[in-house]
Amino acid sequence: MSKGPRELLNDFMNGLQAVGETNPTHIDAFMNLLGASYEPKVVDVKTKELISIGIAVYNRCEYCIAFHTFKAFEAGATREELLEAAMVAVAFGGGPSIAYATTLLKDCIDEFEKDFK
Repeated sequence: MSKGPRELLNDFMNGLQAVGETNPTHIDAFMNLLGASYEPKVVDVKTKELISIGIAVYNRCEYCIAFHTFKAFEAGATREELLEAAMVAVAFGGGPSIAYATTLLKDCIDEFEKDFK
């Protein structure tokens, strides 16, 4: 049985914390890279999260889709923007990308959208 959006998000966050306890140098380095990459500069955070959605859908990373859907909503993205970003990924990724966009991404949007209304 597959995991739901919130379970994927929680598993990822808890996994980062657990692995960070024994591998703090690696997790800290990753988190610093993430922080630097998502710092708003010329491109704002919402746009960066929408880019991340496209990449996550293209790569079919379930944990990335859940995490970045939540973060995109947190940054002010809308359902329509998330789906449009995913459709760019579909243009490059074809059938596998549309499968993730119309299932997991849709489920994540349905689950997390209500947290930000």
